[in-house]
Amino acid sequence: MKRIIVITLGLMFSLAGWQAAIAGGVKYKTEEGDYVKLGGRIQLQYHWKDPEGGERSDKILFRRLRPYIEGSVHKNWKGKFQWDMGKGGVSIKDAYFQYKGWEDINVGIGNMVFPFSLEGRTSSKYQQLVERTFVGDHNYGTPDRQPGIHVSGHFEEKTINWAASVAMGAVDPDNKKLDFDTPIHIGAGSDWSQGVIGGANIDWYPLGHFKAKQGDFKGEPKVLIGVAGFNWKNDGDNLDAGRSKKDVDYVGAFEGHAGFRGFGISLDAEYNYFQAGLIEPGIDSGIYLDSGTELKNAAIEAGYMILPKTLEIVLGYQVQDAAGYEFIWSASSVGLNYFILKHDVKLQLTYQMGKNRDGVDGNNMNELFVQTQYVF
Repeated sequence: MKRIIVITLGLMFSLAGWQAAIAGGVKYKTEEGDYVKLGGRIQLQYHWKDPEGGERSDKILFRRLRPYIEGSVHKNWKGKFQWDMGKGGVSIKDAYFQYKGWEDINVGIGNMVFPFSLEGRTSSKYQQLVERTFVGDHNYGTPDRQPGIHVSGHFEEKTINWAASVAMGAVDPDNKKLDFDTPIHIGAGSDWSQGVIGGANIDWYPLGHFKAKQGDFKGEPKVLIGVAGFNWKNDGDNLDAGRSKKDVDYVGAFEGHAGFRGFGISLDAEYNYFQAGLIEPGIDSGIYLDSGTELKNAAIEAGYMILPKTLEIVLGYQVQDAAGYEFIWSASSVGLNYFILKHDVKLQLTYQMGKNRDGVDGNNMNELFVQTQYVF
């Protein structure tokens, strides 16, 4: 196993050096302001799993292979579409057009990030840990991109930011999860529970605004406090007797979050609470007890720049509880991030120790993630 890690790290350092030499991206802009922009991200990942009482396994994969095209040929309007060819196969991500003609408000129509969960709204390319924790994982309540109307804005010089969305949400029937995926998927989604989802978030930056990026490169102290919530209801249009024990009827959610950046420290803390129910009564399965659940997620992630703007040590802790769990599922993480060109070119290593997976006593597993990233 050690030999595999060394080989993988060596490969990734070599790849990172090659990537740094070609970093850039392409943007063409006319004198009238029309433009087209091509970009994307490449994430090559090594994943090693060691389940207690089971066989070890490992693999190398493209975790994300995600190009995008963005452009504008009309004043105050822009469009973007992005797709992924990584771990989950070919799937549509961003696919929207947006009006930006008002000073403090943007209006978008299409498949966009839903305004819930601080970690969920932080792009995968700006994460401290290689993989998201429970509070930002679409498998456990946080909606993935959803197609609909999305409005966002700010006031008081971005001291207060807000966003709201009304969209068509989809839940992939699986009693072990609460998986809010996007209904706009290539070759999938015909058996998903669908319905209207509405939600909003508000963030307060008392010391000045900072972008949704983990890791502190500036050193100036900044603070974030925010809340969010949503409601989703099955519209009954896509029910199936063959999966009736898994069709979700409703979901209501609330979350609170806080963040700190400064002095080389990056700290995020978040708590999510979901109430959900199945359409068919009397089901005891996965996260559900008598067809209902209270799913609770909490996580804290902290990073410190050992070498300013270059080397960061990261610690994380996350817990999940549900009505159908006998024991709380928890995971502790420790990692290192090596920034070659900040988040654009970086190497990440995360070692995660999971206990009582899926709420089952003794279902423990340790995992190692090594990932290199190139963003252009």
